[in-house]
Amino acid sequence: MAEIWKGAPVAAALSETVAAEAAELTAKGVLPTLAIFRVGERDDDLAYERGAMKRCEKVGVRVKNVVLPADVDSDTFFRTLEALNTDPEVHGILMFRPLPKQLDGEKARRMLAPEKDVDGCTDGSLAGVFTNTALGFPPCTAQAAMELLRYYGVDPKGKRVAVIGRSLVIGRPVAMMLMHANATVTVCHTRTVDVPAVTREADIVVAASGQMESVGANYLRPGQIVIDVGIGWNEAKQKLCGDVRAEEAEPIAAALTPVPGGVGSVTSAVLCKHVVEAAKRRIEK
Repeated sequence: MAEIWKGAPVAAALSETVAAEAAELTAKGVLPTLAIFRVGERDDDLAYERGAMKRCEKVGVRVKNVVLPADVDSDTFFRTLEALNTDPEVHGILMFRPLPKQLDGEKARRMLAPEKDVDGCTDGSLAGVFTNTALGFPPCTAQAAMELLRYYGVDPKGKRVAVIGRSLVIGRPVAMMLMHANATVTVCHTRTVDVPAVTREADIVVAASGQMESVGANYLRPGQIVIDVGIGWNEAKQKLCGDVRAEEAEPIAAALTPVPGGVGSVTSAVLCKHVVEAAKRRIEK
């Protein structure tokens, strides 16, 4: 049976380190501050916001909530974003997406300052991920997957990794981060021929396609580490499920992240880590 890699101890260990760093900054007169920039009242945004605020409070990161109505006009939205970009007291900005249809999401993504982009959505942040340089920050979910590997003592060096999914939110960024850690990575997508044959050859499988319970026993072989990034509500089962059919994976894999309680539970701790790092970089400048 697979060892279940829960995210709670990973988040706790990460939060302890971040809290110590935040305390050092605060003692120097710099209070790490996250601006949560939200348009409208989407349930998923509100749920993530509550979790992020709770984690920030625990580690000593101040939160500035900036909320605009769902029908906000473009001028008001972009003026608000620019004000956050230039606010010296704000070190990180979490901009919830997707934005309402009347707002240009691509323009917003390009306009957000990379040095404050603590969830890795700008071109600058993604360039930093691809070049392995401190320009912006990687997406929190991709970083959370790497934190799980680190906490549970798995060095990707020399390992074969199959990443299912090529989105800019998780698939491609986590693939690049694993390559920087000296893994050999194959990215599978909708045009990949015989994905199960590819994933069975891997030592580590990262399921990040966003297709609920699409990865079954035929994708796996004994001894693998399976990191399930997906999450969705299964109406038939009346519960949250990931991209992996856990009941099929558990008897086969060596390790498996649960859904919920795995990768997702680490993301808010990573978010706080990025805010504190942004504050440290500001001081260094």
